[in-house]
Amino acid sequence: MKRTARAFWVSAPGHGEIRDVVLPDPAKDEVLVRSLWSGVSRGTETLVFRGGVPESQHATMRAPFQEGDFPGPVKYGYLNVGVVEEGPAALLGRTVFCLYPHQTRYVVPASAVTPVPDSVPAGRAVLAGTVETAVNALWDARPLIGDRIAVVGGGMVGCSVAALLARFPGVRVQLVDADPARAKTAEALGVGFALPEDALGDRDLVVHASATEQGLARALELLSPEGTVLELSWYGDRRVSLPLGEAFHSRRLVIRSSQVGTVSPNRANRSYADRLALALDLLADPALDALVTGESDFEELPDLLPRLASGEIPALCHLVRYTDIG
Repeated sequence: MKRTARAFWVSAPGHGEIRDVVLPDPAKDEVLVRSLWSGVSRGTETLVFRGGVPESQHATMRAPFQEGDFPGPVKYGYLNVGVVEEGPAALLGRTVFCLYPHQTRYVVPASAVTPVPDSVPAGRAVLAGTVETAVNALWDARPLIGDRIAVVGGGMVGCSVAALLARFPGVRVQLVDADPARAKTAEALGVGFALPEDALGDRDLVVHASATEQGLARALELLSPEGTVLELSWYGDRRVSLPLGEAFHSRRLVIRSSQVGTVSPNRANRSYADRLALALDLLADPALDALVTGESDFEELPDLLPRLASGEIPALCHLVRYTDIG
């Protein structure tokens, strides 16, 4: 008898559907996972849903277990937490994180799952992929004790960065966002908050994650001389203009990129597995629950994604809840 599951696919830009999937029997070095939760990262996944991945970036943007191709049909996603139902004895019954799309059950190599620490609730563990991005960003940025830092953009990635920076000794962190409602999130994370026009200047480091041209320009304005903007935003197919005249050169400002697809060269002795395991350990902090802003059933995904993409449902990480439905 064939094993079956159900998966969410972007059938075409702006349209999604749930499809039946036939699962293979797991091999000796594979696991069968039953999903408990998955997460929709509003930035990247809604970009994919809208069909906004530039053709030049189709290969770079592929998720580890993606099926299909951009702009669609494509099965895309990378925040999944489930329980191992079959596999090696060391993993059997364990709650695990995997960079897998939205699917009720799936078979992957055992090496593709990471056990979730007992101190981390399964729902919060969905954030591991985003916290991993924040870990890599801070390895790239190398903040110092006592630094004055702004994080411009209060989405999932920006808030994750701010949450980790809040633990650095003597560091003064301000989350900057155009949405006043993000003040409550900043408070929960233990950092300050300001609207863009009220943000404190003379910052040693500004982490930019708003994915807007205006946010990046403001990030440059907030720097102290010889300060650095660490650019985490993904702009998809949009062109961005920068004010590189005026005082950019005389103040010796720096803009550098950071991207989770490669482990920071500042931590060349760490593997992808090391980085993800660290992110899961960091999720023991209940303050990170502030990044989860809603939840829906798996069957609601075809109706949910258009509402997230349009902004009708404001969200950081929206959880997808699974019951034992195949």
